[in-house]
Amino acid sequence: MKRWFSCSALCLTLLSIVSWAQVDKIVIAAGTPEDKALQAINNEADQAKKLEMYQDFIQTFSSNPAAVAYGNWQISQSYQTTGDMQKALDYGDKALEGSPHNLDILVSQADVAQRVKNNPKVIEYAVRGGTTYNSIAKQAKPEGVSDQEFASRIEEEQRASKNSYEFLEAAAYNVIAAEPDAKTRMSYIEQFSPAFPNSRFEEQISSYAMVSLTELKDMNRLVAYGEKTLAANPKSVSTLMLLANAYVDDPKPGSVGKAVDYAQRAIKEAKADAPDADRSAKLSAGVAHSTLGYAYMKQDKTAAAVPELKASAELLKGQDDQQYAIALYRLGYAYAKLNKITEAKEVLGEAVKIAGPVQQPAKDLLVKVNAARPKPH
Repeated sequence: MKRWFSCSALCLTLLSIVSWAQVDKIVIAAGTPEDKALQAINNEADQAKKLEMYQDFIQTFSSNPAAVAYGNWQISQSYQTTGDMQKALDYGDKALEGSPHNLDILVSQADVAQRVKNNPKVIEYAVRGGTTYNSIAKQAKPEGVSDQEFASRIEEEQRASKNSYEFLEAAAYNVIAAEPDAKTRMSYIEQFSPAFPNSRFEEQISSYAMVSLTELKDMNRLVAYGEKTLAANPKSVSTLMLLANAYVDDPKPGSVGKAVDYAQRAIKEAKADAPDADRSAKLSAGVAHSTLGYAYMKQDKTAAAVPELKASAELLKGQDDQQYAIALYRLGYAYAKLNKITEAKEVLGEAVKIAGPVQQPAKDLLVKVNAARPKPH
């Protein structure tokens, strides 16, 4: 007979280190000295004394990895209760030394790391947890176990661990989404992707990866990542847009042509003209039209750029002020280049009303346009 313990602080089920599965579980056999010692600790009402008893428990049963892991985890949770999060992390890490593939402890550690905003640790625990969960399906079938029974065990283990896996997946994603530094963000993404294959956040992660690589000006990695993402999801609007934006400012021959292709594909997939098109579709299509118009101007196809930029401004108005301002500025520039001074003044006059990084360039261009005289037809 074995006694199963629950963690009082987080109400997490404690499992056993010795198990056929890949996920560690901790079990203390009923009637053993360890079991009796834990009963005495549980009967102690004074938290300070209970903490001392857990310390003694670890020393007394130092030769039992399960007991040591369990004791350290309970001390970790005790420190969580008192608010000493650094000690909670330290003792949780000691627990993981004895039970390194224990999803419950990894979830507990990730939760503590989130509270103290220790993002590298959140990623570390999440990646370890994701890797552990994925190892369930990769383990070898034990001798004497039928294929059907083995498949059933795998399914049961995955089902029991799914909530922990999804918690860690979301915790890591939130860290990536909040990270302001492109290099650090990309490092987190590179750890996240193999630990959470086919993630429910896959499209968002791909977008963050490409934004990061764009900021880092790493065109080779950006293109490689983008093409890999498109191979898996050819209709990914965010990936198409990011590639279009990356190529449009790339000085290499042929890059602007690629920007045109990706922008056109993004417009097609966004389906902004559909009756049920939502804000996201209109915003995506608006930005893609703006990039396409900008690419046409770089190809000296200014006349072709105007309808694209007009479409962009119409879609972006009321959706995103900064992107709307960019579209207006580009449209004003195109009109000025075509000597349509009246139209240029109108759109630039709208652009200068929008506070942001485009406001001053729009003012400067408007001054030049106001000083210009329309050429006679």
